[in-house]
Amino acid sequence: MTRRTSASRAPASPPPRECASGRAAAVDDELARLYPGARCSLVHDGPFQLLVATVLSAQTTDRRVNALTPALFARHPDAAALAGADPEALEEELRPLGMQRTRARRLIALGAALVDSCGGAVPASRDELVALPGVGRKTANVVLGDAFGVPAITVDTHVGRLARRLGWTSAKDPLAVERDIAALWEPRRWTDGCHRLIEHGRAVCRARAPRCERCALAEKGLCPRVGV
Repeated sequence: MTRRTSASRAPASPPPRECASGRAAAVDDELARLYPGARCSLVHDGPFQLLVATVLSAQTTDRRVNALTPALFARHPDAAALAGADPEALEEELRPLGMQRTRARRLIALGAALVDSCGGAVPASRDELVALPGVGRKTANVVLGDAFGVPAITVDTHVGRLARRLGWTSAKDPLAVERDIAALWEPRRWTDGCHRLIEHGRAVCRARAPRCERCALAEKGLCPRVGV
């Protein structure tokens, strides 16, 4: 019987986390090829506009927010103007989005907090952002990533759904999903990678009827199609 030497042995398998990280990176590389222009879909000019638009996007679509914000920002171009807005007039401006009273109250409080606590400027730290009225971790991550260039993972419904289908997480809690993605992706992928996941979720990997037959990730064996 011929004895195997160490040189002829099959290489040891990499640790599971290393394998998963490699697959997750390959997914992002493929999505970068498919969606090279993926970016934040909320139209904005600077941190203030992005913060307001993101706060408004809760429970509505980015498209509806984008249709309303040009006129809104023309009337309320900064935090001081927003803080001093007439509540009833602002409600009318926000009526197309629904829940206009709540939204108006939230924006006026946000403007006042920016003026009182931040000198009218949008802060570039997560702790300061989430301390503002109506700003949660998801909104803070959007602003950090897209306005300030700070790597941040934004877990919306698309990102959460795709992360589970790709086998990156089994969690439903957005913070847990964020942590699981962060363990797989280098920070340089975080912000734009989430935009690419969102684009793929809208175009191909839909919630009720995923188009697996049109999916480049499935074709290349990068998606285990968990739950499909």
